[in-house]
Amino acid sequence: MDAITAHHSTALLTDRYELTMLQAALRSGAAHRRSVFEVFTRRLPNGRRYGVVAGTGRLLDAIENFRFTGAQLAWLGDQGVVEEDTLEYLANYRFTGDVHGYPEGEVYFPGSPILTVEGSFAEAVILETVILSVLNHDSAIAAAASRMTSAAGDRPCIEMGARRAHESGAVAAARAAYIAGFTATSDLEAGYTYGIPTAGTAAHAFTLLHDSERDAFTAQVESMGRGTTLLVDTYDLAEAVRTAVEVAGPTLGAVRIDSGDLTLLAHRVRRQLDELGAEKTRIIVTSDLDEYAIAALAAAPVDGYGVGTSLVTGSGHPTCAMVYKLVARATTPDGPLVSVAKRSAGGKTSVGGRKWAARRPDADGVAEAEVVGTGPVPEALAPHLLHVPLVTGGEVVGREPLTAARERHKRARAALPLSATQLSKGEPVLATELLTS
Repeated sequence: MDAITAHHSTALLTDRYELTMLQAALRSGAAHRRSVFEVFTRRLPNGRRYGVVAGTGRLLDAIENFRFTGAQLAWLGDQGVVEEDTLEYLANYRFTGDVHGYPEGEVYFPGSPILTVEGSFAEAVILETVILSVLNHDSAIAAAASRMTSAAGDRPCIEMGARRAHESGAVAAARAAYIAGFTATSDLEAGYTYGIPTAGTAAHAFTLLHDSERDAFTAQVESMGRGTTLLVDTYDLAEAVRTAVEVAGPTLGAVRIDSGDLTLLAHRVRRQLDELGAEKTRIIVTSDLDEYAIAALAAAPVDGYGVGTSLVTGSGHPTCAMVYKLVARATTPDGPLVSVAKRSAGGKTSVGGRKWAARRPDADGVAEAEVVGTGPVPEALAPHLLHVPLVTGGEVVGREPLTAARERHKRARAALPLSATQLSKGEPVLATELLTS
């Protein structure tokens, strides 16, 4: 039996042209030339002030599990994707190179060298699709989540978008949202796999199931305790709030509002709860929230937000447009690297050479520029370099607890100029400066 089963192998998360390029390069003799690939984005989604790196931990697992099973190789042969000599190479494929990159949770800007992959062309080129698939998805979700948690301030945000996404994508989205400050997820698989706190109580169906709203609330409180959250907008809101407090008492944990004018209703419910003696009962709001709706509720007596569709779709930007480009290669397997870059018209150019990146702070410690270079690192920038080792000699060295990425994002966002948190359309909050040798 294969050491990596088909269920866990990530080797076919690959576009066909990766393997056809590999085959042609093996035939030309260039496949084993040392090469450097770089992940970057030429621009941020329209109006975004910064990006968020997410998915790194998942990507390390994907690289480690990028091994072809016997069944996969047989299928590639049967389909005529590649020939026998290429199948023999793939049968023994292991990535033995190095990966450096921005650590997970860090922010990035146009031109930031988010990830650098170095190895033979053969080893590195076939990782392109899985790398971009993970980083583009997770970073898009994290960027949206960061805007939402920034708008929410100290009020908690709960991720609850599993029913609005692909089942696997929903788990990845919950992970990315947690990195960017969400406090919990409704998705149990995300909780099981990544240790994210889970939350959830009841939907409208639970109330509709029972003969009365009182019966439904009584059943839920008896099952989950007085600290539970009761959904109060199935029928008449004011009557439901009154019934909720009568059933659970003034120590009721929370009520949830899922429809209507949330600002107006939150004020009415807060006043009613206080009049009923439930001053500490919290108000949670849901209903197609995004960062703009959350910001609009800042002055409302709301204690937390549940966010679904907008979050798991990147709040209108479900990808980051990251690309994977060859920026340096040797002319022989062990020769010196030379810079290469795409120069075609149409704006899809790239800058050659292996790059370093640093975030230059001003005198007050606030970031003022993203500096990217191909030559020696200026002494003043050495303490502010952003890359960390992720894979060394084929061995994963960059794994860390998810909480570390979460704390890093909090620090990185706090170190940006205050305009980074503005939701109005604008340019990236930091300019990217290029220093070439």
